[in-house]
Amino acid sequence: MPQMGESIAEGTVSKWLKKVGDPVKRDEPIFEISTDKVDAEIPSPSAGTLAEILVTEGQTVAVQTVVARLETEVGAAVAAAATAPAAAPVAAPAPATVAASSGVPVGAAAGAGPGAPARPVPAVPAASVRAPSAPPVSGNGRTLEERLRTKSSPLVRKIAADHGIELGALTGSGVAGRVTKRDIEALLESGAVAGGARTAGAAPATFAPAAPRPVHAGGADGGPSLPLPEAWPGDVVEPMSKMRQLISDHMVVSRRTSAHVTSVFEVDLTRVARIRAKKQAEFSASSGQRLSYLPFIIRAVVDGLKAFPALNASVAGSNIIYRKQYNIGIAVALDWGLIVPVIKHADDLSLVGVTRTLNDLASRARSKRLQPEEVQDGTFTITNPGVFGSLLGTPIINQPQVAIMGVGAIEKRPKVITGADGEDTIAIRTCSYFSISFDHRLIDGAVADEFLAFVKKRLETFPEDVS
Repeated sequence: MPQMGESIAEGTVSKWLKKVGDPVKRDEPIFEISTDKVDAEIPSPSAGTLAEILVTEGQTVAVQTVVARLETEVGAAVAAAATAPAAAPVAAPAPATVAASSGVPVGAAAGAGPGAPARPVPAVPAASVRAPSAPPVSGNGRTLEERLRTKSSPLVRKIAADHGIELGALTGSGVAGRVTKRDIEALLESGAVAGGARTAGAAPATFAPAAPRPVHAGGADGGPSLPLPEAWPGDVVEPMSKMRQLISDHMVVSRRTSAHVTSVFEVDLTRVARIRAKKQAEFSASSGQRLSYLPFIIRAVVDGLKAFPALNASVAGSNIIYRKQYNIGIAVALDWGLIVPVIKHADDLSLVGVTRTLNDLASRARSKRLQPEEVQDGTFTITNPGVFGSLLGTPIINQPQVAIMGVGAIEKRPKVITGADGEDTIAIRTCSYFSISFDHRLIDGAVADEFLAFVKKRLETFPEDVS
């Protein structure tokens, strides 16, 4: 299992592209993984034959775990290092069909509530209990385990912060002591957090592997819990993919973190449409790229972020971080989920540069060839539901950003315009609804509207000589 980024501690084998006995070429994709940053295809380190698969589809293991063995010479399988034993294979989760006689998913884990995903619960051997030792120390003086514990999910960090719990003082049940949501909830339910706070001065708490969760789940707004829905006879129950779980967590965390407000403007893109049509042939001939509306929109947004820096910021407790980089995330819909690759330093790119970068990132996102750093460090996000026909949307902010802009369907509409003689006439114009969802903790409605009005004006008066 490769280390797909400095902060990534584990990965899920989502699909094997080869089966045992298949010949494999060097650098040929051999399996797909999902991490909390990106989905990716992993190439074979050498040519040979796939001799053994040790980690099945759907199984999550720590980085550097041996997941398969290649035979590079007849009768000589490449053995893994003795210090990194492979995890025992676990049956891949399969869709569970509800039996009509019982109404309970066939193959559901024992103890799981009705409607819970039919996910295998592997036994945890006694050997997995962490023994005291001298852990490796990173360059900043913290041990690897301390770094991984503090790199828990955003939801875990939010819950810990709300209750005054210092994650560095805890030893969780996750990989390398990583503290999970179950660990935090178990600590709170146990009453060990005296007075609602837990600091580094207290003795570290160690968590055993968590038991199956109750059948009740907390509301997305932190309100009363509701019972999980039950599967009915004939229904099919299947576990969420790794990416879908992460999207679910990130969306709920964002709604809990930011005070969401959305404003909508109608933008007249007739001028941009004319410039685009005029430059399309020349642009395609010189760059080999198709010129779409989105590069024009990105250029206008970057100018707007420079004029209204609060939209290109992050909230860090009671501090505001005003970003000086303009890294524009572009939401890309995939057949299996959603990902947001980032155009870094978009303010330094020409229209051709933006187009090339945009097309390259979108293409590699759909073929699972993005690197973790290409989906990190965005400062503002644009999502384009209009490509599916949506007139407008109210998107959820991509944390830790404070705003996201949605672009609705671009279409011709009849509009009333005033001529030079002052007379009103009806004309056909190319228009779209732009929505801005913003974090009201930092951005007031007037500022968000001024930003979107700026973007609207910039697009409606776009210069002819743009490059």
